[in-house]
Amino acid sequence: MKDKLIKAMAKDNMIRIIAATTTELVNEAVKIHECTPTASAALGRMLTAGSLMGSMLKSKGDVITLQITGDGEAKGVVVTSYNDGRVKGYIGNPHVDLPLNSKGKLDVGGAIGKHGTFSVIRDMGLKEPYVGQVPVYTGEIGEDLAYYFTVSEQTPSAVALGVLVDTDLSIKASGGFIIQMMPGADELLADLITYRLQEIPSVTEMMTKGMDIYEIVNYIFEDMDLNIMEEMQPFYKCDCTREKVEKALISIGKKDLKEIYEEGKDEELKCHFCNKSYIFTHEDIEKLINS
Repeated sequence: MKDKLIKAMAKDNMIRIIAATTTELVNEAVKIHECTPTASAALGRMLTAGSLMGSMLKSKGDVITLQITGDGEAKGVVVTSYNDGRVKGYIGNPHVDLPLNSKGKLDVGGAIGKHGTFSVIRDMGLKEPYVGQVPVYTGEIGEDLAYYFTVSEQTPSAVALGVLVDTDLSIKASGGFIIQMMPGADELLADLITYRLQEIPSVTEMMTKGMDIYEIVNYIFEDMDLNIMEEMQPFYKCDCTREKVEKALISIGKKDLKEIYEEGKDEELKCHFCNKSYIFTHEDIEKLINS
């Protein structure tokens, strides 16, 4: 089943819903980064959150970056997404591997750790990007994003993010949703949604039963005049180029470049997002210094 993202409204436009299945894109990411199951769940949840939030961006050139850092062995996760469905990301330590938590689930919260921050950086092409930040709430990512919306954007939101890792370490199911009450929405409606969300199975459980994203959303918002506004396909794609890596190398400054040059060795730079290597020879570095 191809990945799918839908945006919808319900109950006289009082509820906004963004929901997606992301199995394929998360599968691609965990293969690139050679993740353990715990790392796959952490990275996958962040990638799903990124694709949902990327779809909220208004303009083509806008970029959103989500970052969660804690004192756990995962060493943080960074995800960048765009409004056309593109998303990319990496986890600081793809080999983090913890025992299951007390609920018998992958211990994402333990891997992320506490004492950190959950940040949302929106780059709208203005002078300065907009940065919103909250302390890590649980490290489970879904709750952290919901906490961010409530505290930083004053938008009460329900967030569900799930990644099911198969025995062969591939991703069996991945998906999630963000549900938000629009300004002036009936408070009883928020209570009703909360009750429904407590009663339903997890997103990945519904997916493994063969439900697609339409069926999942229809199931939650049965009899609430669900109106699908837009649909798109989220996908994993890194946009690194030699030129961009070259710019990053130049940005370290002439003094450091000269030091690299004097070592007389080739410099290998790896893209965090796709692990592609770029080799800069002794001659290349000399050209950069001279230019």
